[in-house]
Amino acid sequence: MVVSNASTKSPMKIAFRADASLQMGSGHVMRCLTLADALKAQGADCHFISREHPGHLLEVIRQRGYKVNSLVAPVQPAQEAIKKIVKEAPSQQREPVHAAWLGSTWQNDAQETAAILASLQPDWLVVDHYALDQRWEEALAPHYRQLLVIDDLADRPHRCDLILDQNLGSQPEHYSSLVPAHCQVLTGPHYALLRPEFAALRPYSLQRRQAQPALRQLLITMGGVDQPNATGKVLQALKTCALPADCRITVVMGLTAPWLQNVRELAAQMPWPTEVVVNVSDMAQRMADSDLAIGAAGSTSWERCCLGLPTLMVVLAENQQPSAQALEAAHAARLIGGVSDIATQLPLAAAELIDSDCQSQMSLAASAITNGQGVEKILNAMGVLNA
Repeated sequence: MVVSNASTKSPMKIAFRADASLQMGSGHVMRCLTLADALKAQGADCHFISREHPGHLLEVIRQRGYKVNSLVAPVQPAQEAIKKIVKEAPSQQREPVHAAWLGSTWQNDAQETAAILASLQPDWLVVDHYALDQRWEEALAPHYRQLLVIDDLADRPHRCDLILDQNLGSQPEHYSSLVPAHCQVLTGPHYALLRPEFAALRPYSLQRRQAQPALRQLLITMGGVDQPNATGKVLQALKTCALPADCRITVVMGLTAPWLQNVRELAAQMPWPTEVVVNVSDMAQRMADSDLAIGAAGSTSWERCCLGLPTLMVVLAENQQPSAQALEAAHAARLIGGVSDIATQLPLAAAELIDSDCQSQMSLAASAITNGQGVEKILNAMGVLNA
């Protein structure tokens, strides 16, 4: 089946505007890639627009088979000027809290993006960026037919046709005053953008957890960047934990992670066999085969929930706090706290889960959060599967 623009019968064209950086991490681009893969499988023509921040993922996007239109890298003096503009802006301008993450003013970004969209004229523009709001979207409105915004914050107005907030605890009413009346609002982890292998491995993963829980395989995953080196702090804290003698530890990191070498050195000193792997393509299988994860809050939480993987969770950014607290309230994960809490709280939390039925209870609660079919729901909402 090839999805198409009904007026021309040509393949539907989708443009994505998302960035990755050492500051904002890789999650925005990675979940857009998940959606792009599903759209591409339906015959859509997908393009990315991304700024060359330090820690960008332009080459990763290209390796996945997509054309990337790069926006000029932010210059440090300009970045400082932008932060000053945001800080001093009158309150009525309502600059987004994360406006400085753009690496440009929204006007300049809109101008650069418009030059690209003018030739693409996409059926859908997909925007996943905390620094962009209604003003940017209205400026670009002549260059797209419909707009999908992916958000986690509900902290700024949008001019969009569809908005997705996949976090636990998010509700449509959180956006009632922020989007047009015609906008379709999709909230909650049942809409989470997970790659198809997570749903495919869900039966296997849940089945293996029905047996008496044991801790033989421990997975540590703090995101692709891990700017605060939470991974290193976890490894240091684990040295004081009474893990089983036959436990094996796998650490997953991104190639651009600034603390990668430090983590490799720490891994070599661990009392248990510890491997550090980079830019893995089999994360779903690794999660399914793991007995416990120590991981960052954020979008990877929904991957772990889909597979029923018990998790000790660390909040790396303030915007992760609400969904992290909601996951703990649902008994779907154990919240350690922030990076500064790892040294004291991780040993206590690990002791509760080792050799207890807490793992089984947590797995069951986590698996009820999402079944991994969110992408199909988004395609339906975009009218792709019905095209």
